[in-house]
Amino acid sequence: MPASTLPGTSFDVIVIGGGAAGLSLALHLAPQARICLMTKGPLTEGATLYAQGGISAVLDKRDSIHSHIADTLDAGAGLCDEDVVRFVVEHGPEAVQWLIDCGVPFTRQTSAGGRTHFHLTREGGHSHRRVIHAEDATGRAVETTLEQQARQHTNISLFEHHIAIDLITGRKLGLALDEHTGDRCMGVYAFDRQNHQVDAFSARFVVLATGGAGKVYLYTSNPDVATGDGIAMAWRAGCRVANMEFVQFHPTCLYHPKAKSFLVTEAVRGEGGKLLLPDGTPFMHKFDARGELAPRDIVARAIDHEMKRTGSDYVLLDISHKSARFIKQHFPNVQARCLALGYDMAKEPIPVVPAAHYTCGGIMTDTVGRTDLAGLYAIGETAFTGLHGANRMASNSLLECLVFGKAASEHIQQQLPHTPAPPPLPAWDESRVTDSDEDVVVAHNWDEVRRFMWDYVGIVRTDKRLARAKSRVDLLLREINEYYGHFRVNNDLIELRNLALVADLIIRSAMQRKESRGLHYTLNHPAPDNSRSPSNTVLIPLNYADER
Repeated sequence: MPASTLPGTSFDVIVIGGGAAGLSLALHLAPQARICLMTKGPLTEGATLYAQGGISAVLDKRDSIHSHIADTLDAGAGLCDEDVVRFVVEHGPEAVQWLIDCGVPFTRQTSAGGRTHFHLTREGGHSHRRVIHAEDATGRAVETTLEQQARQHTNISLFEHHIAIDLITGRKLGLALDEHTGDRCMGVYAFDRQNHQVDAFSARFVVLATGGAGKVYLYTSNPDVATGDGIAMAWRAGCRVANMEFVQFHPTCLYHPKAKSFLVTEAVRGEGGKLLLPDGTPFMHKFDARGELAPRDIVARAIDHEMKRTGSDYVLLDISHKSARFIKQHFPNVQARCLALGYDMAKEPIPVVPAAHYTCGGIMTDTVGRTDLAGLYAIGETAFTGLHGANRMASNSLLECLVFGKAASEHIQQQLPHTPAPPPLPAWDESRVTDSDEDVVVAHNWDEVRRFMWDYVGIVRTDKRLARAKSRVDLLLREINEYYGHFRVNNDLIELRNLALVADLIIRSAMQRKESRGLHYTLNHPAPDNSRSPSNTVLIPLNYADER
């Protein structure tokens, strides 16, 4: 078909994803560039909106950059890149100050001397109170504040309800490759979910800020949009990924049939909440001297162990020893949700279970967000920067989004004057596909992926479980690819294709790590392998390996 980049679909920069990473980059860059901000649902619908705890940064004179670095390295179990950790931590205070200047209403408190200052809480893995927050709905405060500014900016064009399908590269277009940069990203094909059509969007630069892949598991704290789209698209375009085996399970999601994906913030434990067996017996002291404030991987495994040992469907989280006034003041949203479901945190423990929460691995980038593909950047949860290592420390995630959002925006700004616009892009080709009459196949495969990932590639793994998962995902990938080649795309098929690919990357990464470290725990190799220096798990696409 002839080239048909439509009027209004050619930009300087395409940002895919509207969470803290995508919004912060777009707002930093908007004065200098024409930006397409693309989200597959409403602009605000993403993991940032649901983040409760806060943002970690050194904001108190009793804290220090050195301490924040040390805590992050400790949580990362030997796999953090110390230079990256230092870079992020050192830029933390200015990132928070930018949010304050934007108008994010962080919680304040008044000291005994009458001085008002920001309230800082403490979460698992932190040795100091350094988590600034907006009550227990920090993500919502950040997201809605930045959303308002993005909607008002004349240089930001919003394309909501558009799901990216695949990146458009020079290789795919059959263009001659530059001898220095190799292949280059020139845009993206995106499915308009409201008009049910695929359009080509072109840009000098594309930024993936698509979040994680929690929906690859049956139980997750993530919203429905977290299907690993950016990771899958980058992999298909030839980018390396790393550390996909390290999936963080949040220890405490509310256990209730109507409490879909409702996370109970770690700050509840930071303010004294205790984990108990259903009979009221405490247990965390048996697993770690830090008790409830141990890093998330330890707490999640402890809960998983006790649930399996006792046959319980949940454990209890108890903060009822605090006053009702304290709970309402510090956790108004959690309290309101619990009350709506019949639980009163001020009077009784609440039932909780672990759930898939955060993807510590992702697309390999440098400290300005560049990937292996020229013109393509990745920031936020979809990226692997080296910050988190084998386990993300609480509240370092929003910090990462903000720091790399700004760093990437500055680098793109420097490159814009020297980067020509891409040529007109070809239209999406539907000449050899038909409408599907077997949508049940998509629904069945979607359910199967999430169930075998939960059963075989969850909190505790074995070689046999991983082998079973690998055989199943291989079969599903063949089925999905065949289906994809014969029928017109829709939202569920696009997400399933990405979800199955990301499941495969997680399984392959887990099979390569013959030790237990951080979030990867296997009964066949229960101890860390300290006979050699710890290393990250890097997966290299065939076309990337062939070229280099």
